Amino acid sequence: MEFIKVTDNKEPYIALIELNRPKELNALNRQLMEEVRDALQQLDKNDAVRVIIITGNEQAFAAGADIKQMADKTAIDMLMIDQFSTWDQIRKTKKPIIAAVSGFALGGGCEFVMTCDMVIASETAKFGQPEIKIGTMPGAGGTQRLTKAVGKAKAMELILTGRFLSAEEAHFYGLVNKVVPKEMYLYEAFQLAKEIAQLSPVAVQLAKESINRSFETHLDEGLTLERKNFYLTFASEDQKEGMRAFVEKRKPNFKGK
Repeated sequence: MEFIKVTDNKEPYIALIELNRPKELNALNRQLMEEVRDALQQLDKNDAVRVIIITGNEQAFAAGADIKQMADKTAIDMLMIDQFSTWDQIRKTKKPIIAAVSGFALGGGCEFVMTCDMVIASETAKFGQPEIKIGTMPGAGGTQRLTKAVGKAKAMELILTGRFLSAEEAHFYGLVNKVVPKEMYLYEAFQLAKEIAQLSPVAVQLAKESINRSFETHLDEGLTLERKNFYLTFASEDQKEGMRAFVEKRKPNFKGK
């Protein structure tokens, strides 16, 4: 891995992916995103990992896509490169992903944050889709995910003007879960990850799938999937352990089976 660092032994059941192009403010080139995809696919298969954190550095989560890779491309070039197929594969990660964001999360960086499941933001974080200022528009899901997160009117304003949201504004509009001081954002992401990692990984993954489906289907289809996944948890040892522990008034010991 050239542009990311992966650590899976810092805390039990938690893996950390750090974007590592500091001179470019972690601009998202194709190789970086492919490395992220490959790392997520490996972590998804690793039974010792239950929750994944993705972060950048204090200055930038990711300041956008790597414009140098795209500036001279034609429409046919972009079609043939099909760079967003990598993003589609990232979106299919089964385990929960927490974005720990400080500094800039702009353009592709903001879209990357929105592919994650939860977001802990430093008070210095800035979110936005400024593609309109360079003559284009979001292409990795910004028009869709931002609209679902903040509503049509606000998404129109942000995308058509290219202006940024502060961390507090992003929290107000529901784009992030929590805003904390700069020195605490990664710590708080780990605290959230630890809480989730203590629970049944089977139930967590099925719940994540069900929540995500609510954004992709009509209500009837979403309810059908939710019920199927609910019933499916009863095939797991974790469900038996969890309910038995509740009845016996003790802490459950989930094993992901």
